[in-house]
Amino acid sequence: MSDLVGRKREIGILQDALKSNKPELIAVYGRRRIGKTFLIREVYKKYIVFDYSGIHNESLSGQLKNFRLILSDKNVRVKKPADWIEAFHALGQFIDQITSKQKKVIFIDEFPWLDTRKSKFLPAFDNFWNNYASKKNDLIVVICGSAASYMINNILRSKGGLHNRITNKIHLCPFNLYETEMLLRKNKVILTRYDILQIYMAMGGVPYYLEKIIPGESVAQCIDRLCFDKNGPLRSEFSNVFASLFSVHENHEAILRNLASVRKGLTRNAILEITKIASGGTLTKTLVELEESGFIEKYTPYKGIKDPLYRLTDEYTLFYIRFIERTKPSANGVWDKLYNQQPYKIWSGLCYETVCIKHIAQLKEGLKISGIHSEQGSWIEKKTKNGAQVDLLIDRDDNVINLCEIKFYNTKFTIDKSYAQEIMIKLNAFSEGTKTNKSIFVTFITAYGLVSNQYSRQVVQNELTMDHLFIDL
Repeated sequence: MSDLVGRKREIGILQDALKSNKPELIAVYGRRRIGKTFLIREVYKKYIVFDYSGIHNESLSGQLKNFRLILSDKNVRVKKPADWIEAFHALGQFIDQITSKQKKVIFIDEFPWLDTRKSKFLPAFDNFWNNYASKKNDLIVVICGSAASYMINNILRSKGGLHNRITNKIHLCPFNLYETEMLLRKNKVILTRYDILQIYMAMGGVPYYLEKIIPGESVAQCIDRLCFDKNGPLRSEFSNVFASLFSVHENHEAILRNLASVRKGLTRNAILEITKIASGGTLTKTLVELEESGFIEKYTPYKGIKDPLYRLTDEYTLFYIRFIERTKPSANGVWDKLYNQQPYKIWSGLCYETVCIKHIAQLKEGLKISGIHSEQGSWIEKKTKNGAQVDLLIDRDDNVINLCEIKFYNTKFTIDKSYAQEIMIKLNAFSEGTKTNKSIFVTFITAYGLVSNQYSRQVVQNELTMDHLFIDL
């Protein structure tokens, strides 16, 4: 396991399957570049007996030919199967020839790409599992795909032959900040946590992106090379991601572009009005696919507006829309110029909020309340045009609500008299608007902490810094 960073829970699930005394069917899904294939091959490298991957936009004939060639590489003499029923029958015959008593793993990667129109792949796989693999106590079948909506609708929520057949599932998510720091250290990339945070805010915790960071580069050099250089690998990644995830991706992009322009998010009706996407099934399906793939989050504000809001939560997508696509490629220090402009300040504040919300478990640990049941949310005051807004609050069962102010700044943050008054106005508006009887603790989440002065001592009960976001849980 020396090449793996993080993924403790996922590794545990895969290792438990090796100890199981029954057949296992494990579904693994998550966005492109997230490390699904690497995880499975690393954990199961001593146990995989058949490793097959679907080919994007390949014909049925081509997929079957590839299937036969992989079996042929294992000294199995088999003619090209006429269909998937014959292909899986040949696979079963191959498995039966293996005399080892240890667990055997069949790994089928890019599973959705195999289920093409008229291929009858899924019924054939249903048959293979139900009539062969499910009777083999020494067999683990892992199916994997980037198209989260396909994996959920056709596998995890299957109403056909795979209904309730999945024995475990893994939704592989981007690295958190602790895992990101560990990966960079493993790759000899030595950066401060503030620098790591800046990189994370630009490209998220996608291992494939993080692996491209070179030791000895500054943040500016790294972002310029990857994002703003003419041949930068992240310059064209946006279109590649959507082309591989969704067959028709124009609606997905339209939604994300509009969400990138607002801070608090948009309701379903607002998205419908702005994008003109057909109401009903099309819009619902698109929103679900974006949510399940980790690009957006659906939430209902705390005792505020009743309609749920959708907000953009994918760091790379926001960075691409805000900066990369609006900037001509150049090898001459693009990031240094952007860094000191107002759009950067707006983006960094919004993105830091998103990162903090994603690391809510670490923040609760930093507040020493991880053992207390609590729920997090946001709050928007509706009565006035420019009403108060709380981007993150933690509603605790010990009769306390943490009202979080999130500020991204490259030094300690100073609360002056004017800002202290703003906080008190917001505090009063929240108390009156929610009618809460709980104690309200104003909690600041900054990069380097607060300058201690009369105003910080007056209004702030708790302080958290970026170091708390790096807590290993």
